[in-house]
Amino acid sequence: MVQHSHSHGGGKKQKHLAGKLIALVQLILSVAFIIVAWNSGMVPVKYLIAVIVVLFLLFALTFGLQYVKNKIFILGIVLSVLISICLAVGVVYLSKANRLLEDVGGATYKTDNMIVVVKKDDLAQNLLDAGNYRFGTQTAVDQENTRLMKEDIESAVGRELLVVEYPSIQEEAQALLDGTIDAAIYNEAFAGIIEDSIEGYSDQVRILYQYGIDTPIEQEETNVEEPFNVYISGIDVSGPITTNSRSDVNIIMTVNPNTKKILLTTTPRDYYVTLPGVSGESRDKLTHAGIYGVDVSMSTLENLYGIDITYYARVNFTSLVTIVDALGGVDVNSEYAFEAGGYQFQQGINTLNGDQALAFSRERYSFTEGDNQRGRNQEAVLTAILQKAMSPAILTNANQIIASVSDSVETNMTQEDMAKFINMQLSDGASWSIESQAATGTGDNQACFSSGSQLLYVMWPDDAVVASLSSKMQQILSGQ
Repeated sequence: MVQHSHSHGGGKKQKHLAGKLIALVQLILSVAFIIVAWNSGMVPVKYLIAVIVVLFLLFALTFGLQYVKNKIFILGIVLSVLISICLAVGVVYLSKANRLLEDVGGATYKTDNMIVVVKKDDLAQNLLDAGNYRFGTQTAVDQENTRLMKEDIESAVGRELLVVEYPSIQEEAQALLDGTIDAAIYNEAFAGIIEDSIEGYSDQVRILYQYGIDTPIEQEETNVEEPFNVYISGIDVSGPITTNSRSDVNIIMTVNPNTKKILLTTTPRDYYVTLPGVSGESRDKLTHAGIYGVDVSMSTLENLYGIDITYYARVNFTSLVTIVDALGGVDVNSEYAFEAGGYQFQQGINTLNGDQALAFSRERYSFTEGDNQRGRNQEAVLTAILQKAMSPAILTNANQIIASVSDSVETNMTQEDMAKFINMQLSDGASWSIESQAATGTGDNQACFSSGSQLLYVMWPDDAVVASLSSKMQQILSGQ
């Protein structure tokens, strides 16, 4: 009998030991959580101090309960296990968020995807099969990349290429279809321009070889605690988001963190402007600036509005679907009732999922103002996304949002800048007011720098409108 009770006491000691060990695991996880939160830079100091105090008290409680004689120590063990699970999840979450900011942020280069294209039914399977083909190039633009591409192909096939030069990208593409040349070398960013002039071109050709040329983009000194401008470029490309391509959506987001004001300014893709450092005195559509890189789009808009743009964010428009769904849908305000993509939109607030938001953003034929209204609708979707993203609701879907955003957004904002901005938002939790405005102009048909002599639809900027948009941006920046 005596022996029995003795062994029982030993078991109790074991239990208490297990409880203490579990409490120590809790302590280790608490420390890990604090370190990750501190390193992320996202959590405001006042919250961090509160978290440290709470975690220390919880540890004191669960560890202390292991010294209580009666059954309460079991409560200590249960608490300890629950707290440890929460901390482990927290560590994973914060590390993921951190990694997302690193993946999305700090973009420092642009990619020109140079391609060799042959006709669809061509027998060549790789570059070596095409070693003695006649290659076409164009001399209008992008000569440096063409030269690098030619050198790359020559070193791959081990011989000098037979090259026929054409004055424009359209003539080079036509020569390929006509069989005057066997292969065409050009920047994939021009595919849209070729498609505009040769109906169904992309269905008649295939890419035989591609070569990415990365060019650094100059970075400037930044501070997200001061007012700043962000250029948001919506592109329709699949594949790596660093690849240069036409920019269909061009929005300048003017942010004043002190007055908590955001101004969205849309510039139509057909705006007829000069591209600094590229087109000289000739004009081109704003959308074509993206072909030469996001930095050219930025300098084009800086030039137009007389402002300085510090940051850019490129968003793959097809990824809009994923972002909206991850946010659990958004509430978009529509100026008109219309139908698009098989969905009905009413005037006023519409709660949209990803596919609906994409259909809403793409439609232009339902409106008399066409592309201008489309620009305003895209601003409305962006406003809805920003409002949802700045609300506490975002925390419930953080994981999904992180997964969906990292492949489809790139920005030159560094991880530190983004963390600092999130930290500011969390510290004062103030709500932001978001306004929007859009540039307008007069439609016309003109030749464009990037597409040769063919006349394309363009929009001449209305100087008075541009001046008033610019002064509104200055007002937000100066905190008026």
